[in-house]
Amino acid sequence: MAEAYLLDALRTPIGRRGGALSAMHSADLGAHVIKEAVRRNGIDPGLVDDVIFGCTDTLGSQAGNIARTAWLASGFPDHVPGVTIDRQCGSSQQAVTFAAQAVLSGTMDLVLAGGVQNMSQIPISAAMLAGREYGFEDPFSGSKGWQERYGSTEVSQFRSAEMIAEHWNLSREAMEEFAYRSHQRAIAAIEAGRFDAEIVPVDGFRHDEGPRRDTSLEKMAGLKPLSDGGRLTAAVSSQISDGASAALVASGDFVREHGITPRARIHHVSVRAADPVWMLTGPIPATAHALRKTGLGVRDIDLFEVNEAFASVVLAWLDETGADPERVNVNGGGIALGHPIGATGTKLLATLLHELERRGGRYGLQTMCEGGGTANVTIIESLQRT
Repeated sequence: MAEAYLLDALRTPIGRRGGALSAMHSADLGAHVIKEAVRRNGIDPGLVDDVIFGCTDTLGSQAGNIARTAWLASGFPDHVPGVTIDRQCGSSQQAVTFAAQAVLSGTMDLVLAGGVQNMSQIPISAAMLAGREYGFEDPFSGSKGWQERYGSTEVSQFRSAEMIAEHWNLSREAMEEFAYRSHQRAIAAIEAGRFDAEIVPVDGFRHDEGPRRDTSLEKMAGLKPLSDGGRLTAAVSSQISDGASAALVASGDFVREHGITPRARIHHVSVRAADPVWMLTGPIPATAHALRKTGLGVRDIDLFEVNEAFASVVLAWLDETGADPERVNVNGGGIALGHPIGATGTKLLATLLHELERRGGRYGLQTMCEGGGTANVTIIESLQRT
């Protein structure tokens, strides 16, 4: 039976908005992890069948098929193609899904999947804002079919996160406690060196810039809500960030032919969707679907990475799935470490892979909410258990 194996997953340190990576061209940022993935694993770059990169707001340095330009900026053979995909926040997780599906189909043997995003240079929703300047309709308000189906209801990740907090009766205090724990876990992970193996330093920049050592529940309580009367603040939201990440996905034939010992098996990939106005609830049905398909239960999963777009998203997911909070985002998440949208999927995969190995765990599950209500799920099985 065909298998898809994970040879490696790595990432840059994640930079804050305006921080250490903010001036770096996106192609060079992507090339940085591409070169290290190839070098670290002793792979002949000419054997790569495709480069699949996630990226949103493909303007400026991210335009023109950033997967292809990042590969070429790496100095690698020009016969290797590249394709850029946009599944919003799940773009690079979807890149891994497409890579696994290509390998499982037998049409490819080695795929480099990843993502890149420089949010300092190209702000979130920059493509939509640029469209307005040229007089183009917005993706929702300008569509007759959308209006007939959903009316003029505001479509916003912030509104969705607020709706989730209200529906699941999540207090501001509970979300702030979750956010504070994310920072504390991230700081502990950095100090213990738990990210060192997955991070590719950039010009001496080695550690994630996001975690706030001086934050406190008292400081969080003093912030203004994002909307009048709302529960959400910047403290319980993911950070605007810059970064890149990459993973190597290979077939069984490839690893046998080249004598490679894979680090994990890609056990399952899937994507599901929920109401696009609620938007951020997708990981709940997506997780249920993945567990049904695999016959696994939440107790079978040793570690979870659930993207911290907002604290309310993960807390609602925990409430619905019954997962053990001590197995979820054990090294912190996007609230502390940042969320470079197009790169976050393979960033989380890198953390999941390395932490599974460190703990000797077997199964790891990754999921995240995405614009439009979609949500990817990836389950990996570590092959490096002791």
